[in-house]
Amino acid sequence: MVRHPRWSLSQVTELFEKPLLELLFEAQQIHRQHFDPQQVQVSTLLSIKTGACPEDCKYCPQSSRYKTGLEAERLMEVEQVLESARKAKNAGSTRFCMGAAWKNPRERDMPYLEQIVQGVKAMGLETCMTLGMLNESQAQRLANAGLDYYNHNLDTSPEFYGNIITTRTYQERLDTLEKVREAGIKVCSGGIVGLGETVNDRAGLLLQLANLPTPPESVPINMLVKVKGTPLADNDDVDAFDFIRTIAVARIMMPTSYVRLSAGREQMNEQTQAMCFMAGANSIFYGCKLLTTPNPAEDKDLQLFRKLGLNPQQTRVLAGDNEQQQRLEQTLMTPDTDDYYNAAAL
Repeated sequence: MVRHPRWSLSQVTELFEKPLLELLFEAQQIHRQHFDPQQVQVSTLLSIKTGACPEDCKYCPQSSRYKTGLEAERLMEVEQVLESARKAKNAGSTRFCMGAAWKNPRERDMPYLEQIVQGVKAMGLETCMTLGMLNESQAQRLANAGLDYYNHNLDTSPEFYGNIITTRTYQERLDTLEKVREAGIKVCSGGIVGLGETVNDRAGLLLQLANLPTPPESVPINMLVKVKGTPLADNDDVDAFDFIRTIAVARIMMPTSYVRLSAGREQMNEQTQAMCFMAGANSIFYGCKLLTTPNPAEDKDLQLFRKLGLNPQQTRVLAGDNEQQQRLEQTLMTPDTDDYYNAAAL
């Protein structure tokens, strides 16, 4: 069992101030103690209900408060969700996350949510949901349905948070994470780089996550995707090395967590993504969109995996159900095959 130290802000800022190559070396050593450095988990994120969110998160095109040209969509039918999950699995994903643009789910939505969790689980996929705030009863019902992870990001430090969101408090986010944990669901929580925050705010975010009673098993680190019509559309670009540094510090502070390269990969070149893997990232979101924002095409991801000698993590299901994953991996690792470039469509 790994002992989780309690971090101080000064310790975290010292990590951010380390020479980059020393920081990467330390992060990679820690990563290798807990994970296979050649394996990356492939996840898919589906928006099951898009737009018309009442929250005012300044980065989000799904907020009803901003004119971004995004058309609101009704809740997807159960079979539509399950078909998307089947396609994700066939494309090589082992994890399927479902997101709804809500402040919180309503009680009338719970049977639907339970049904899609059970349906996706039956395919052998790891399940995750991000639906806004939960109460104790809702968290327990999702746990009973078999939900593996619940995502609820802290986004940034407590000090900077009020500059980005006013419709939900930081404490409410922490309370939701506590309810999820108490229900027996694994916690997925991370943040966004590029909101206009300082390095101290990035340190403060990671401090909050790492100092939870049990750190999140899953830590998505997003690069801001600037969307026209949102208040942050004209923010400065994030320096690639600053983003890589954030990944490395997250890996050092939370050595047993999956550190997920999330939104913003469309803006990263292959070299930046490769350095993120060196820094300890070991999961990507796979597919053309992350909720409503662009994501690299599947074939580009597969080509990058092949160049770096990375393997998609095997599905944790019964023997005999890994045929598609084995086909994907074989195609990835076979140079210059006709199938390689269309591996995502197998």
